[in-house]
Amino acid sequence: MICKIIGVLDNGIKGLTAETLNIIQSADLVIGANRTLKLFYEQIKDAKQLDLTGHLKDVPEWINVALQANQQVIVLATGDPLCHGIASYLYKKIAAEQLQIIPNISSIQLAFAQIGLAWQDAKIVSVHSKNATEWSKGAGPEHGLYGLLQALLNADKLAILTSPDNSPDRIARMMLIENIADQFDISVAENLLCSDEKIIQNKPVAYIADQTFNGNDIVILNRKKASKPAIIFGLQDSDFYQRKPDKGLITKREVRAVSLARMQLKPDSIVWDIGAGSGSVGLEAARLCSQGYVYAIEKNSADYEIAGKNANQLAIYNYQLINSKAPAGLENWPAPDAIFIGGTGGELAGLIQRCLSRLNPDGWLVMNFVTIENLTTAIETLKQLNANWDMTQLQASRSQAILHMYRMQAENPVWIVSAQRKPA
Repeated sequence: MICKIIGVLDNGIKGLTAETLNIIQSADLVIGANRTLKLFYEQIKDAKQLDLTGHLKDVPEWINVALQANQQVIVLATGDPLCHGIASYLYKKIAAEQLQIIPNISSIQLAFAQIGLAWQDAKIVSVHSKNATEWSKGAGPEHGLYGLLQALLNADKLAILTSPDNSPDRIARMMLIENIADQFDISVAENLLCSDEKIIQNKPVAYIADQTFNGNDIVILNRKKASKPAIIFGLQDSDFYQRKPDKGLITKREVRAVSLARMQLKPDSIVWDIGAGSGSVGLEAARLCSQGYVYAIEKNSADYEIAGKNANQLAIYNYQLINSKAPAGLENWPAPDAIFIGGTGGELAGLIQRCLSRLNPDGWLVMNFVTIENLTTAIETLKQLNANWDMTQLQASRSQAILHMYRMQAENPVWIVSAQRKPA
């Protein structure tokens, strides 16, 4: 015996083939959400029914018990069970040879068809999970809508699966808070194939924010003007606001490039930026880690303001900056995959020890130094901690015009120290 996972639609038996309907009618056990079970009540009234709402973890056991008893068991899913549906979860829990997928048209296909818009280039996102709560400015990965915000920043067309809590109006309010609402037209398809089907097409996001929805909705967002690919690495120093007493207080582009390379960043890396200064390293890291997050700290109030200004003008949302002196506040940050130290405020030895202890396995601590004293302290500390470390001295020279000719202007030398915890 095998378990059949069947995609169904809200038009009930009208959306099924005769063969699929026969499978449903002959089942001994039917598993599905309460709404779906009610939709097929007449066809499954003689079968045992189990409501999976709030019991997803129990479903594999229900299936295994039924199969062992040689019962015909089916799971009713919505649309295509492999598109943000239960099938992917069950394949992780049950042997593949014990499962069979009978897909249907997805609700996403139906929604795009209703508004007459091609969908092969759409980014599909689901917020059909627990209540994410209302969005607040600066919310991070802990918020249930954070992944959606990142998708909005990196896609021109999106299809969003909603829920009663994470409804279209909540999504619209998040977009208004983050000042990206005017970039998109929004459409909402509610109760598809039902008698009370409702299609709201190409409205301003602000309009949707004031409406009420039942959660059985698909949201389609279409950017009004296609976004241009952004530079994600190697921004010029002049792209950042800087505090300038003599030279710009910024990690220069050449040093920044090598430091970021040594951090071994991944798209979903969690990064700490300690002594953020103008924010150049942390902000470029945020652009590289579009699915990750950067936590930054800067004790100087003027630099803190400038780093925040840079984050705003670069439209970076996966970035949190606090005005404090490390290590205060670091205990509240999630364990990092990479740490950059550009300034320490005199707490270097203790800071290195704390950072190495918090790094995720295979994570990198990268530090920049311009003074021999701090370099010496760092190396001695790393030796005492039995860390794996290496050092690079970098001195770049840039061309500078002299009349109709050019000469090379040397920048200050910088030591780049990279370290990892030694494996236990």
